[in-house]
Amino acid sequence: MTTMPHEQDVASLKGRTVSVQEILDLFRVRVRDHRTVHRISRALTDAGLTTLPDFAVCGLRSTVDVVPLAAVPAQRTPPEPEGEADEADEALPSHALPQRLLLGDLPSARRGLVSVGPGTPLSQTTFLMRTKGYSQIPVTTGMAQVHGVVTWGSVAKMYGAGKPATLDNAMEKDELPVFDARQEFFAALPVVREHGYLLVRGDDGCLSGIVTAADVTDRFEGAARPFFIVGEIESLLRRCLGAALDTEAIKAVQTNKKPEHRTGQVSDLMFGDYLRLLDGSQTKQSLAEGADRNWAALQWPNMPREQFIVLLKRVKDIRNRIAHFDEKPLPPEMIEELTTFAKVLREFAP
Repeated sequence: MTTMPHEQDVASLKGRTVSVQEILDLFRVRVRDHRTVHRISRALTDAGLTTLPDFAVCGLRSTVDVVPLAAVPAQRTPPEPEGEADEADEALPSHALPQRLLLGDLPSARRGLVSVGPGTPLSQTTFLMRTKGYSQIPVTTGMAQVHGVVTWGSVAKMYGAGKPATLDNAMEKDELPVFDARQEFFAALPVVREHGYLLVRGDDGCLSGIVTAADVTDRFEGAARPFFIVGEIESLLRRCLGAALDTEAIKAVQTNKKPEHRTGQVSDLMFGDYLRLLDGSQTKQSLAEGADRNWAALQWPNMPREQFIVLLKRVKDIRNRIAHFDEKPLPPEMIEELTTFAKVLREFAP
């Protein structure tokens, strides 16, 4: 839920360069969705302010300039669509989603890391690696100067070359994979693949974290799995609806388009449209009556309609959350909700 800060706190942003995360923290917002972006933008506008670039399209670690509205060229406001008010629940359009993922957006890149000093005995260093489960450990002075990195591979190479077992001999020193937190995540992936890790420097020039191949795997497993489940759900919904409903029934819910652009194709619908097709409790009578007819056309006698609609609304909300690439993975119970709904639809899809 968005908490509105005091007007003076919003006004104090004027002329400052702040991170997107600072703006969200001011409003006590964790996830950017249609509602929270609207409310924050409204508060900034009421204070005569805006951000350059738009805070809604930047990564959380990106910085924006908070400037007076008068400093930004006026743009013509597009007309409001004809759809119902609950269309605000839809996810932001693709052009309003974060367009860049930075290394600093990964939790492991800013949670800190363990290092050893250049005078640390090698036996103590490898003991730390074994007991903590580390595959690598940097050798630093004050987290600012990196002398090298000890890895199990570099230790094996030292013994293979017959060198004395010292920390200096066990370190990787050349072309160390050290990246800035503001660098793009995808550009750094080849380095992670080659070295198995990379070190991340924060804005102060000190090491702020480490990104390993395991972190990359976890990040994409946590982000990709819900996307694939939601994709399957949408495909199953379209198969069910497309087999049971005619084009006129589908056109009736395409209220966010001009009449000449209402295709009557299930493939052009969004989750809000699926609800308008099937939810008999919606406020607009014509849509509610049409939903009753549509539900009857599905011929699902053993499906409890009210419970199905509740699940569909939950899936829609979860879909909107993952569409913003939230850095925190979905809780297990949300993934379970998605999995359960997909399982239900598989039983009824033609």
